[in-house]
Amino acid sequence: MKVAIVHDYIKEYGGAERVLETLHEIWPKAPVYTTVYLPRFLGPHKERFSKWDIRTSFLQWIPMKGKLISPFRVITPSIFKNMDFSKYDVVIVSATGAYTPNLIKKGKAVHVCYCHTPPRYLYGYPTARNWKNNVVFRVLGEVANHFLRMTDFESAQNVDYFIANSKEVVARIEKFYRRDSTVIYPPVELPASNLQYSTSRNYYLTGGRLARPKRIDLAVKVCTKLNLPLKVFGKEFAGYGEELRKMAGPTVEFLGEISDEEKFRVMAGAKAFIFPAEFEDFGITPVEAMAVGTPVIALRSGGVKESVIEGKTGVFFDEPTVESLSSAIRHFDKSIHRSITSEACIAQAKKFSKERFKKEISAFVNSKVSK
Repeated sequence: MKVAIVHDYIKEYGGAERVLETLHEIWPKAPVYTTVYLPRFLGPHKERFSKWDIRTSFLQWIPMKGKLISPFRVITPSIFKNMDFSKYDVVIVSATGAYTPNLIKKGKAVHVCYCHTPPRYLYGYPTARNWKNNVVFRVLGEVANHFLRMTDFESAQNVDYFIANSKEVVARIEKFYRRDSTVIYPPVELPASNLQYSTSRNYYLTGGRLARPKRIDLAVKVCTKLNLPLKVFGKEFAGYGEELRKMAGPTVEFLGEISDEEKFRVMAGAKAFIFPAEFEDFGITPVEAMAVGTPVIALRSGGVKESVIEGKTGVFFDEPTVESLSSAIRHFDKSIHRSITSEACIAQAKKFSKERFKKEISAFVNSKVSK
């Protein structure tokens, strides 16, 4: 079976890139087609992709391309539309919600799309950049987005089978594309069972991808207000890190982008992992925290409602406000944390393992090809 993998672009390492990496582990000989590949932006993760067969578009040769990822959205539909995959049996598209990679020429190939989300910027969901703050950009952006929404819908009709990373995204695919989809939760890298971590549990933790929709500012503001120790990790996007530092008090520590080993270490030492993201597609970092026995305090929004069990592996707060999160932390600190066990958190995290993902994806693709 001749397989090709398609991904919007490779510039950072987050949940979507973990899926891409696992797809490549299942089909290691499959070439990966993308618009641009920027290893220098991948920090401690750049070696993960170094030996892959990565095939880029002409955008790879454009100067300053690292700063043009957002403007590229206007021309990427035509780029993917000119990618010919007729010589393959299966094309697996990992659609991050950035571009429109489903426009490919599939020929007789079976076209499977693993959809992390329809593009957030097209359908009113929070994005990393506040482009609507500028009147000129807002007007031009809305005009461009009108046509991009039509193109995005067209691209979705080119897909043979949709896989969604959560029930949350199933609903979005049905709403915006009028298509059915199957849920296969993304792979979560679980730490080795023989690794030993400090479980001091004397600070709170937040982080991941430091972008505005993640609402890390809520955790920073609340822990500053309540004088609670907070560690923040992750790569910064669009000036958001500087904003966070300006609002942070002396109890907040910024760790920057860290390796997986270091991430699990700080997760294991935390009293709880705070996850305030709005309309999260799935949310891998809460599952990673549970994997080392750490409970989660999360905004009741998006895919995290499918991974965290209230009262057993964490607690939810209902509004993206300082008051709501403050109340949840006080409630957790006074009573809930005593009833949550590390064993329950770890057991829940194992339901989202990489091995489970590989088995489900392989079975899904094989069943569609054999039809």
